[in-house]
Amino acid sequence: MQKIAVITPVKHLNGITDLLESKGQVFYLESSTKGQVRDLLLSQNITTIVCNPNQQLYKIDKELLNNTQVNTINSCSTGLNHIDLDYCSENNIEIQCHKNDYKLINQLPSTSELAFGLMLSLLRNIPECNNHVSRYYWDYTQFMGRQVKDLKIGIIGYGRLGKMMHKFCNAFGADVKIYDPYVDIPYYQCQAQSLKELCEFSDVISLHVHVTDETKYMINEEILGYIKKDSYIINTSRGEIVDERAIINSLSEGKLAGYGTDVIEDEFNDLTKSPIIKAMNEGKNIIVTPHVGGMTIEGQTKAYKWSINKL
Repeated sequence: MQKIAVITPVKHLNGITDLLESKGQVFYLESSTKGQVRDLLLSQNITTIVCNPNQQLYKIDKELLNNTQVNTINSCSTGLNHIDLDYCSENNIEIQCHKNDYKLINQLPSTSELAFGLMLSLLRNIPECNNHVSRYYWDYTQFMGRQVKDLKIGIIGYGRLGKMMHKFCNAFGADVKIYDPYVDIPYYQCQAQSLKELCEFSDVISLHVHVTDETKYMINEEILGYIKKDSYIINTSRGEIVDERAIINSLSEGKLAGYGTDVIEDEFNDLTKSPIIKAMNEGKNIIVTPHVGGMTIEGQTKAYKWSINKL
């Protein structure tokens, strides 16, 4: 019987613990430190880890796995930047994820819905409005927003989530352009030939790409030099897609009007060192959510059932 360490919250999802316990002997460490997880792996001879990057404040790497019995890491995610893939490959540790589970992930629009929500929150100053009224004020004049129907929206990455974001923006009547050099975009009039062209076009840029050597820091000082004044960037991909200090500089210079993100570059270490969170606390027009893109009851229940059945 396999021994399974569950190092991410699952008990709030109906039926998931029963399904897990049908696969082996299960140990729950839903909120724990890296040291506590390593102690469990060693003391119980754990063979399988079930994880998700959203709640994980450390990386699954040699420091955690060395001299353990772990042979399988089951991640309920498409992204895998919370795992040292090179170490796992060198040590014959199987990685299970949803990257190619198209039948499942096409049913999961949660992250794109959040991207659209972050965009609306920035465009309509929703957090500031809420804070204003919580102090018993009632003055709309300082919260004039933007109307999606009259905006130009650029989508970078035209995979599953980018396509969903395109659909949402179309429903609101926005003018949309898409940049993805690896995908045949069926709407020729929507296709941008370069990042520069997309940036010069867009009032809002929404990122929907995986982290690779090519996409890391793709939104950098040079690219931000092409954006329109008073434009917005939405990031529900990974923090490493953007150069966070370049984002902050662009906000400080008054060129970028706002940044809405569900991810930061280093989610697995001390959050007090995050330049994005610090800039938000210093009053920059930044909204940060704690990697909740896929965190819906409906989406997570479907995803975990699929993931656990791989065991």
